[in-house]
Amino acid sequence: MYTFLRFPGFKRKAVTLSYDDCPIHDKRLIEIMDKYGLKGTFNISSALLECLCKNMPREEVFSLYADSPHEIAIHGTQHLSLAEVDSAVATRDIISDREQLEKMFGRIIKGMAYANGSVSDGAVDIVKNCGIKYARTCVSTEQFYIPDDWLRMPSTCHHENPRLMELAKRFVEAKEPGYAWANHPLLFYLWGHSFEFNNNNNWEIIEEFGAYIGNREDIWYATNGEIYDYIQAYNRLEYSVDGSIIHNPTDKDICLYYFKKNVMIPAMQTVILDDIKYLL
Repeated sequence: MYTFLRFPGFKRKAVTLSYDDCPIHDKRLIEIMDKYGLKGTFNISSALLECLCKNMPREEVFSLYADSPHEIAIHGTQHLSLAEVDSAVATRDIISDREQLEKMFGRIIKGMAYANGSVSDGAVDIVKNCGIKYARTCVSTEQFYIPDDWLRMPSTCHHENPRLMELAKRFVEAKEPGYAWANHPLLFYLWGHSFEFNNNNNWEIIEEFGAYIGNREDIWYATNGEIYDYIQAYNRLEYSVDGSIIHNPTDKDICLYYFKKNVMIPAMQTVILDDIKYLL
């Protein structure tokens, strides 16, 4: 019995971005992302946010993120390398950042990126105990896998990877395999810092990437948190012994691919797979 996750709209592919530090250049990056229909997560250090507010009106900084379709996540108040500091100091750096950003934006924050890419087993335990559900590392795989460890999330690549457009093309052109057991969903996860575009005078990198991979009907563009929430709901599906009956106990409609058919498992409902009325 082979059922495979599909993203909303029965899309096999998803794209998400993750950018760190909250510099003033996020404004230009967000404009480019919005232009091409891209979505992502901005990992913010509260201390850097306060510095930014000295150069931009606080209301403008707030609206930059709050009035966009993108997600806010934490990056540590002081941008500390969690694997290299005392556990109490690391805990305070995460908790204070989360608390300040939640108060500022009026929303629950459950994602982050490890400052300086510093991660260890102890750091992961601290992050988990602080209520963080997903956290990005600086590891790049050049692959399109769904994370299997959400507190050590890798990316596909950094935007300065010389193979960026080659990877984007491979992702866009990927066809459904002829093997039923290999029809897994694909995720392109891009990360970086917006100040790098400014420092290196290479904004054309993200423009080219966005123009090529963005605004496609067969791709779901989502924040890190939206992807996490959707896949967690998928993982909560309940199956009968023979796999023919599926119950969805969550509040999200879940899309599946089942033997060349798209199957919707509506929120809080049960579907029998051989019942033709559920096959789209």
